[in-house]
Amino acid sequence: MQTPNFEIPTEMRDFAEKSVDQARNAVGTLMANAVKATEQAQTSGQTFQSTFSAAVAKGFEHAQTNANATFDFAQKLVRTKDLREAFELQSEFVRSQFAALQAQAKDYGALAQNVAR
Repeated sequence: MQTPNFEIPTEMRDFAEKSVDQARNAVGTLMANAVKATEQAQTSGQTFQSTFSAAVAKGFEHAQTNANATFDFAQKLVRTKDLREAFELQSEFVRSQFAALQAQAKDYGALAQNVAR
């Protein structure tokens, strides 16, 4: 028993080949876009993570600076001889801490701007 020879028309083969090529191109484009989106998400995540880490480190740095300044003030305060000297020392400490707070706020503002970029 012999099977009949059925030949697929050229137009149908051409159409099928073009369909496969189009599907291959579409999947390739989809994969390239997915990779690009993943890379952008990773970059954004890394930027956020590094900025967050910098903010935490900066927070500890400021806390240490403020603690040191407070202990220095306390050390000086216990050595004062009268109330006038203590009040002058207190005023100087408040002024210096206010200036330090402004500088620290600028540091955090700069970090926030880096996140926004």
